[in-house]
Parts: sequence; structure tokens; C-alpha cells
Amino acid sequence: MTTETKTSNGGDVATATDSLTVTDNRTGRTYEIPIQDETIRATELRNIKVNEDDFGLMTYDPAYMATASCRSAITYIDGDKGILEYRGYPIEQLAEKSSYLEVAYLLINGELPTQKQLDDWDHLITIHTFVHENVKEFMQGFRYDAHPMGMLLASVGALSTFYPEAAAIHDAEARYIQVIRLLAKMPTLAAFAYRHNRGMPYVYPDNDLSYAGNFLSMIYKVAELKYEPDPRLEHALDVLFILHADHEQNCSTSAVRSVGSSQVDPYSAIAAGVAALYGPLHGGANEAVLRMLQRIGSTDNVPSFIEGVKNGDERLMGFGHRVYKNFDPRAKIIKTAVDDVFEVTGKNPLLHIATELEKIALEDEYFVSRKLYPNVDFYSGLIYEALGMPVEMFPVLFAIGRTSGWIAQWLEMIDDKEQKISRPRQIYTGDRGLDYVPMSDRK
Repeated sequence: MTTETKTSNGGDVATATDSLTVTDNRTGRTYEIPIQDETIRATELRNIKVNEDDFGLMTYDPAYMATASCRSAITYIDGDKGILEYRGYPIEQLAEKSSYLEVAYLLINGELPTQKQLDDWDHLITIHTFVHENVKEFMQGFRYDAHPMGMLLASVGALSTFYPEAAAIHDAEARYIQVIRLLAKMPTLAAFAYRHNRGMPYVYPDNDLSYAGNFLSMIYKVAELKYEPDPRLEHALDVLFILHADHEQNCSTSAVRSVGSSQVDPYSAIAAGVAALYGPLHGGANEAVLRMLQRIGSTDNVPSFIEGVKNGDERLMGFGHRVYKNFDPRAKIIKTAVDDVFEVTGKNPLLHIATELEKIALEDEYFVSRKLYPNVDFYSGLIYEALGMPVEMFPVLFAIGRTSGWIAQWLEMIDDKEQKISRPRQIYTGDRGLDYVPMSDRK
């Protein structure tokens, strides 16, 4: 006979078979903890105490390896099967049939748009691509060699001072216009950062071009009256934006949610995401792949490099993923985009090294047994380099695509009644109860 146990949040009733039985060997007491969605609530452990004065048990989970911080309907990942879906739609179908702005609409609004909805969405974003002239002056205040990602970080945060009404995060209308502004202005700020770093005059947006085409224009336009992007480069960049649009609760998305939980304006929350992406372990991964390929030097050196990896003397960058234990589905798509780009720019010698490295690694039992497959970073750096981007711009390009995901996650968090201001617990390991020592008595 099964007993019924009510969940702590007053949710669905779970039978005893949908629960975890825990016995505290310190007291001999047994506790029934409900299981929902193959998850237990960590706060349920607070009931496990030696006496009533205890705080209760906590979980210790550095880097949140086994902790769900939220419920989300945005991105689904099955790492074992190599599945990535945005709002239920496979990434393969979206990359093939959709555009970045359509995917952004899907992520933010929860469903694919009708033609009219997409036309209105495109129009709204297009007419908001310009930034205030004071933003340009703000950018000009950076050193000539400032890192583009640092400039993007600062300028996104600075937008909160240009749009103080963004603080009204519970006003749906005010919130909507900030969403449009963020999507529209991120490529402009990114391009301005690039041009500043190159000592080139800023190029204003061209509202006749697509989202990706306009960015290419702001990057590359020199003296021509009208910049016409190559459609193959335009499409490849659009696909890259789609592939980077969202990826569940990664470091930068968690940063956006954590900072946003204080109910700060969206510009400040998204700036936190940019800051997290600035780190080499997150947004700099494809740069590491490029440097690895450059260090290998030629296909003749690939076998010795592979042996170096096995012996622990080298690191294989762009293989393996904390989530995926199979092929990263984005890596398969991006490989096709590589071919399109090199049709325009000519083949990069590093591509031959990358192809040979991938071929050997996928056949070697050492890597196969460890489920080390190429991830999205393995080929994206080659595309960025082929587009003429310096490595400093790689995370900036990543940030443009990820903006739609950050916004979607922020909006979802704002409307989630279970969310509170983020406040992780700690296990204190320092001294206690020390008496102050006068300066004269210190050794």
C-alpha cells in the first residue's frame, strides 16, 4: 500500500513511489522527500535536523553540477543523444529553414511568428539599430587598443543610463521596447568596438540590409557608397547567430538570471552575461582552438600532437563538452557553414589541420571511449578568422547571437513566481570567535 505525500510547495500529490526515503543515521529518523521531474527540492533537506535549533541539511554542489536553479521552457538539451531544441524545435531545422531574427522571436515569444508578426518584428528591430550619439562619444573614450569585449560590456551597461525607463521591469510595454533595443543595438555596439580597435571611423547601420548583412556592412564598409554583403557570408553569419542563440543554464545565462534576480534593468543584467562570456573558459573557447591549430602547424604534425594529448603533454581544444556526451549538434551544422565561407574567402590551411585532427580523433579508441567529439567551438573560430575577424572579436560575435537567449531567459525569470533574489549558501571554513589582537602584540 502506498502513502501519499504532499509536496512542500503545495504542488501535485506524489505517491510514496515518487519519493526518496532518507534515514538520518545520527537520529534514526526517516524522511520522505517528494520527487518531481526526477528532482528533489533542496529545501526539503532543511527538515533533516539533529535538534530544532539546527539550520538543517544543505547540499554542497560546486559549479552547480547537479543542481537545477529554475524551471525553463526555452531550451532542451539531451547531451547523451546530441539533441538541442529551441522551444521544442530541433536546431537542425531552425539552422536550415529559419533566420536569426525569427529564432529570436521564437525564443522570446515562445512560438514561431506568422509572416506579419515576423515582418513587424524585423521592422521594429531594424529601425532601432542606431544608438544615441553620446554612446559613440562614450566609445571614443576607450584606449585605441581596448579589447572589443570590454568595450561591449561597458557600452551595454551604459545603455541603462540612456533608457532609465528600463527599470520598470514589470511594465510589459516598457519591457518590450528594451527587448527590441537590445537586439537592435547589440550588433551596432559590437561593430563600433571593432572599428575603434582598428582605428577606423564608425559606420552607421544600413536599414536596407538584413540583420547579419548590416553587421557586415558596419564592420567592413570603407569608402563605397553602398556595401553589398556576399549572400554566402551573410547566411553563414546568420547561422552562427542561430547556433549561439541559447544553450540552457550556461555560465553567462546563469549570470544574467542571477544579476537579474535583483530586479535590475535588463541592460545591466545582459551586461553581466557579456562579462561572463568575456572569460576564456566560456566565450574564448574557439580562440583556443585556433591557437591550437596554429601551433600544430601542418597535417604532418597531427599524429604527434595526438600522442601528446594522450600522454598529457597537450590539450585537445574544441572536443568534448560538459553537457554533450555525443556529437554537439551545432558542430555538424557549422561544418557546412565553413564550406560556404571558404567558397568566398578561399581555403584556410588550418582547415586541413582541423579536418585531419577530427578524422584521427574520431577513429582513436582513446577519444571514442571518453566520448570526446567536436563541439561548436572547433570550427567557429575558422569561420570568424575567414571573415577577417581578429581573435578579440570572437566572443563579441558570440554575444550578438546569445543576446536573444539572454533576453528570453531574463523574461522567463521575471515572470517566474518561484524565483527570488539569488543567494547561494556557503560552507564556512574560516576561524571563529577570535579576539582582536592589538597591533603591538601581533607577530
